Amino acid sequence: MSCLQVLLCIIFPPLAVLDRGCGSIIIVTILTCLGWVPGTLAALIILNKN
Repeated sequence: MSCLQVLLCIIFPPLAVLDRGCGSIIIVTILTCLGWVPGTLAALIILNKN
């Protein structure tokens, strides 16, 4: 996980998970609409998995 991806997770979480697939983008977008913190945490968790 690069510093740029972490920064994108904080600013706009769906943009940070673009390279992880459509399902990840949809999940993070829904969670971001429900609240900024759940979307950010989901994006960080998805990016941390390898």
